[in-house]
Amino acid sequence: MTTTQLQPMPGDWRRALAVVAHPDDLEYGCSAAIAAWTDEGREVAYVLATRGEAGIDTLEPGRCGPLREREQRASAAVVGVSAVEFLDHRDGVIEYGTALRRDIAAAIRRHRPELVITLNHRDTWGGVAWNTPDHVAVGRATLDAAGDAGNRWIFPELTEQGLQPWDGVRWVAVAGSSTPTHAVDATSGMERAVRSLLEHRTYIEALTDEDPETYVRGFLTGHAEATGERFGGKPAVAFELFPR
Repeated sequence: MTTTQLQPMPGDWRRALAVVAHPDDLEYGCSAAIAAWTDEGREVAYVLATRGEAGIDTLEPGRCGPLREREQRASAAVVGVSAVEFLDHRDGVIEYGTALRRDIAAAIRRHRPELVITLNHRDTWGGVAWNTPDHVAVGRATLDAAGDAGNRWIFPELTEQGLQPWDGVRWVAVAGSSTPTHAVDATSGMERAVRSLLEHRTYIEALTDEDPETYVRGFLTGHAEATGERFGGKPAVAFELFPR
């Protein structure tokens, strides 16, 4: 069932951690919200499970991974994010399980966020548009790790490494959900969202023959305007919010 009117995201938080599978996952929709949040003085950090090394058919992984890591760091900087970490899981074959949950729980304990952001963890994007195994694994593991991070008896080795339990995650916000509940006004952050996604130029040029800026602007503004129809007519970024 689709939510008719999207609610504003909670505002009483200072630190967020975004956990996704690949470079560009956040830029395909979240960046306008992140730019608005960093403008307000909030801290946002990124954790990526892979370097996206299997994402470009014409580039072998050994060359592709470092290039996409550089593009991701430049992309994050555009929206005010300087903390970008990579977990070194293998692109395309990320496995949901305790190893992934442990790595994400460790990141949550390091950064101590109140808000955790991830990408759609369901089998489809809605209807018959199939999601990728990497997105499903990382999204699901992130939802689980938000609880793991606060339990000292799950992954006790993290405590031994000096990472104390963090039970302060209050929400997990899932982007790209077909059943969103909340949204963020994208007006102030849209131009930076466009520039942020354009930093992934190598990936975009391999993906489409369209002019990169035309493609990026059309994709981001189209989604933001469609979301805005359920958010008072303002272009917006949608999230499905899971309170904890």
